[in-house]
Amino acid sequence: MPTGKVKWYDQERGFGFIAGDDDTQVFLHASALPVGVEALAVGTRVDYGVADGKKGPSALAVQLLEAPATVTKAKRKPAPEMAVIVETLIKVLDGIGDELKGTDTRKGRYPDAERGGKVALLLRAVADDLEG
Repeated sequence: MPTGKVKWYDQERGFGFIAGDDDTQVFLHASALPVGVEALAVGTRVDYGVADGKKGPSALAVQLLEAPATVTKAKRKPAPEMAVIVETLIKVLDGIGDELKGTDTRKGRYPDAERGGKVALLLRAVADDLEG
């Protein structure tokens, strides 16, 4: 079976192309993807069969060999380091919770807006690290 890398794939349209290791370009339809796989990232290595389609060679029975390395995973912090970060975040959020108890949020009063913005940035950064 030939091998190659996903050149591009559009999940909405349900097709894309594979750049074969032998410099061929093969059409890839969503129906050729393995069960449970809905989309492929550019650069994913695949193994596939080939059949002649209406407009040229088409991939059949695609099997994933390896996913491309993502920048996010390469920059991901080790689990013990993330545990410390999450524990610190919990303490910060507890402090904000204590501040909210002392204000009347029903009348639109919140803690310091500058601090709220910093906490929002912190939450986004932690979420990005966890998601990666």
